[in-house]
This record gives sequence, structure tokens and C-alpha cells, in this order.
Amino acid sequence: MLKLFWGSHDSTTCHSRQYMSAIFYHGDEQKELAEISKTAFQKQKMKKIVTKILPAQTFYNAENYHQKYLLRNQSGLLASFGLGDKQIISSYVACKVNGYVGGYGSEDQFDKDLPSLGLSSEQEEYIRHVIDRKYPAK
Repeated sequence: MLKLFWGSHDSTTCHSRQYMSAIFYHGDEQKELAEISKTAFQKQKMKKIVTKILPAQTFYNAENYHQKYLLRNQSGLLASFGLGDKQIISSYVACKVNGYVGGYGSEDQFDKDLPSLGLSSEQEEYIRHVIDRKYPAK
């Protein structure tokens, strides 16, 4: 998970507290693993990593408009799922589709996930179109 974390964002950019890069740990072992991974990743960067490593405390969900943000930008597709704000947070399908419409997944990966998603043919076609735009044929 740490490898995915370091590779999925710019850890050298300082954002406001609301959008800061952080790893929250539960216990000494997680803290140590986070610090080791930060040190290793820093060797690959020219700029200083500003990611904070902090003890986990009370967790609060982000505001609804932040939940599955990339999917929310596809309003017709989102509406086709008929999910309320609370359902969007916990929906496996919304999570997977959010990633695909954001460009995080190939058509091959989508084909593997498709049986577990329960999509209509219209939803499938729409997502394939988005994936094709993100991964144009070579």
C-alpha cells in the first residue's frame, strides 16, 4: 500500500492542511514502515518530500461532494447508479467506476472486473468510451 501511495501523488508539494499529503499510522510498526518507505522514496526525488507521518486519530469522512469526485463529474453515469450520498461512500461499484473514469485502469482490467460490477450495457459502453479516451490505441 505504501508503494501505491508514494507513486500516486506528488509528495513534494505542500498543500493546505485540508489537502496535505499524510500517512496515518496505528502503532510503532506502521510508523517505522512509513518512515522507511519515505526515506527510500526520497532517494528518487530531487525535491524534499513534505508528506507528514502522523498517528491516526478520529477519522471523518470528507464532504459529500468530495466522495467519488471523478465519478461525480460524470453526472449522467452517476445518476444511472441511483445511489444516495451515503451509498456512494461505501459502494464497491462506485469505487471501481470512479477509478476507471479517472483514468486508473486499462480495458483489460475493466474486462476482469466487469462480471463483479453488475453494470447495464449502457453503463459498460459509457465506461469503455472513457477508458478508450484515456488509453488510446497505439
